[in-house]
Amino acid sequence: MKPVIAIAGRPNVGKSTLFNRLTASRDALMINFPGLTRDRQYGAGELDGRQFLAVDMGGISSHAEGIDREVVAQALLAIEEADLVLFVLDARDGLTPEDRRIHQRLRERGKRCLVVANKTDGLDPDQARAEFHELGAAAVFAIAASQGTGVKALIREAFAAIDVAQSPNAPARDTHPPSAQDIPPTGAEATRISFIGRPNVGKSTLVNRMLGEDRVLVFDEPGTTRDSIEIPFRRQGRAYTLIDTAGIRRRGKTRGVVEKFSVIKSLQAIAESDVVVFLIDASEGVVDQDLHLLGHIVETGKALVLACNKWDGLEEHRRQWFKREIDRRLGFVDFAQRHFISALHGSGVGNLYQSVDAAWQSSRKSVSTAALTRMLEQIVAASPPPLSQGRRIKLRYAHLGGHNPLRVVIHGKQLDKLPGHYRRYLQNSFRDALELVGLAVRIELRNDDNPYARDEQRLDPRRIARRRRLQKRQNRS
Repeated sequence: MKPVIAIAGRPNVGKSTLFNRLTASRDALMINFPGLTRDRQYGAGELDGRQFLAVDMGGISSHAEGIDREVVAQALLAIEEADLVLFVLDARDGLTPEDRRIHQRLRERGKRCLVVANKTDGLDPDQARAEFHELGAAAVFAIAASQGTGVKALIREAFAAIDVAQSPNAPARDTHPPSAQDIPPTGAEATRISFIGRPNVGKSTLVNRMLGEDRVLVFDEPGTTRDSIEIPFRRQGRAYTLIDTAGIRRRGKTRGVVEKFSVIKSLQAIAESDVVVFLIDASEGVVDQDLHLLGHIVETGKALVLACNKWDGLEEHRRQWFKREIDRRLGFVDFAQRHFISALHGSGVGNLYQSVDAAWQSSRKSVSTAALTRMLEQIVAASPPPLSQGRRIKLRYAHLGGHNPLRVVIHGKQLDKLPGHYRRYLQNSFRDALELVGLAVRIELRNDDNPYARDEQRLDPRRIARRRRLQKRQNRS
């Protein structure tokens, strides 16, 4: 098993910056804003051919209240799972009383930790870490996570400390290994599932229910999730990656830099996912923001599953009204399978996997050019395209143009004059013929070149004029 290295400290000391440096990624959201990180974020790192798992977490505070108390609870869970803790301090702020309390808590838990003085760029390293020797650590490591200074030496020392702890002569530790959900799956390709919706529709609750543990932060407050949290896990031998995202509000109601960056991360999660599970709050019905978000998902061409949450709290007449609303307002996503669930109590949640697997397989479906062309001929024979200036629009053959989104490329003549309603007819017909589930087909039309036009481009202009005069004389005669 890969060693697990947790990054702990009070808020705004540079934990997320160090996490991104260790994992060579930009997975953790970084803004100069205290308390930005709330959930545990796991990422894979490698140094000198040796792999490890890095864990980013929210800042630890001794006087946390409300949602901050839940953030601290998540951080303490990450610390318990870790083989080693990097205790990060701000070299520019010096040693604070809060740092002393956090260090004392780590010692009481018996955690092996390395004291790290961050933000030492522009400072003398010896002077920057001198104050932190008061904690009694054997060594204090001076780094600048934003620039990468001293980070490699720190990880090599972390490897050495882990090797000593895991040697046969080392005393046994009463620690819990990281959850299987937090270890990236290997072998088969993992299906990436992003959970999208407005704030407070139950995305984090649904993720926790599917995992069977309190993996992401849940609090009765809109905007609890700020970053996109990726959680790999396995179910019945199949690999998945669940992506919990921040809620997306209307553009006019988005306030502050933090929320704007959270929305950007959510939109990136849609682009990088294989299947999108879109959550709708059944107690509130379908609102305009739901339609805007669904429209964006359809434009990206991602496979889609609809999950209507908070179903258990509705009375029967309200349920019937909600179903009529879905039929009336969500007709443009009629290809997506619908599920009426309760993320809090778990009713209907297990059925989501079947729809997700079917949508994923549809997005990966491969069809030969000959088979697609035969489908095209049958579709055209059932309803021929209209005339354009007295001439029939010809659709000659079709082939696949790519996956995720699935594109069908059709070649023919005068395709630029094909009306919109016939293009929609082609999309629906190909979706039925290919037996796609939860996936819309994107049609791409390509006009065949006129061979005579190519010849005229290669000929000399005087020859072209002479040929045209000759044709005029023949027409008169």
